[in-house]
Amino acid sequence: MGARRRSRNTASARLLRPRPPDLVDPARVAATRTYSLPLSVGPVQQSLWTRWSVRRSSERRPFVKPTPFEYDDPKSLDEALSLLAEYGEDAKVLAGGQSLVPLLNFRLARPERLIDINRITELDYLRFENGSLRIGALTRQSTLERSVEVAHRVRLLAQAVSFVGHPQIRNRGTVGGSVAHADPAAELPVAFAALGARFHARSTAGVRSFTADELFKTHLTTALRPDELLVEIEVPVPVFGTRSAFVEFARRHGDFALGGAAVVAQIGPTGTCTQIAIALLSAGSVPLRRVEVEQWLVGRRLDTATRVEAAERCVADIHPSGDTHGGSEFRRGLVQEMVKRALLEAATTIGP
Repeated sequence: MGARRRSRNTASARLLRPRPPDLVDPARVAATRTYSLPLSVGPVQQSLWTRWSVRRSSERRPFVKPTPFEYDDPKSLDEALSLLAEYGEDAKVLAGGQSLVPLLNFRLARPERLIDINRITELDYLRFENGSLRIGALTRQSTLERSVEVAHRVRLLAQAVSFVGHPQIRNRGTVGGSVAHADPAAELPVAFAALGARFHARSTAGVRSFTADELFKTHLTTALRPDELLVEIEVPVPVFGTRSAFVEFARRHGDFALGGAAVVAQIGPTGTCTQIAIALLSAGSVPLRRVEVEQWLVGRRLDTATRVEAAERCVADIHPSGDTHGGSEFRRGLVQEMVKRALLEAATTIGP
């Protein structure tokens, strides 16, 4: 028994012993070396990473630190706007850092200057006034999640933010950062689109306001100028009795969704839909409002047949990008199913 044990250990040691350098094929090592991102990143970052990883495959090891940059931490909004006016496209704004920091570490973003706005307390607020919910851009997502008043008066936001990453991410991630990053797989931009929110940006030249259609241009791209800073999101408070639903499908909770839908609806005393908004998640390059379908639904009951047809209409002209988790047709069918589920939840759940 002892001899066999020694023999087995000797064989294991041989297997673990590194190969002599002259037997190692560098080309084979380079070809088989792969670098991967966690599943929680969005499809846009995955695409960027894939291209970067191919370029790096012949090098010894990947970058894990950002390129050198200058750092500013302004204490006031005016100071931050002055810095943006001075440095423009050479600068990046750091808020929660949940999207920017990974891009910096993988050198997918290479700003010459980083403007850290975390000390600008005037951008951190959550208040109801004049029929609107006003959210400062620096408000943490966890603050939104824990607000009892938000859960009662703007239920869709409370539903959507619960799907964002994990508690640690929501503790650092900001509401404005999620909007400005403009990832079509992010939950908050889709919820804001369904709620008809307006986005307010400031620069040294003044203030500009945008609807969701005006702000979101394509993947990770907004209408904000390099010298502008998103400062506030203004959300109309739904009337009492408004129903809402936020539904998504992800491989794991906290991952970016493969498809989803947000619905805000008002049902009249006769049971017919009097007003409705539908926005799609991970269905294109921006959050998609389905205005024509919304108009078609007004005056109809949200019964099974209507929900099925509405879902078909919602995805009739969309072509989601496919990836390793599913092709375009799979994602299209997934979004269709999410719309049906969101409409069912909105039809059967009484709002606050």
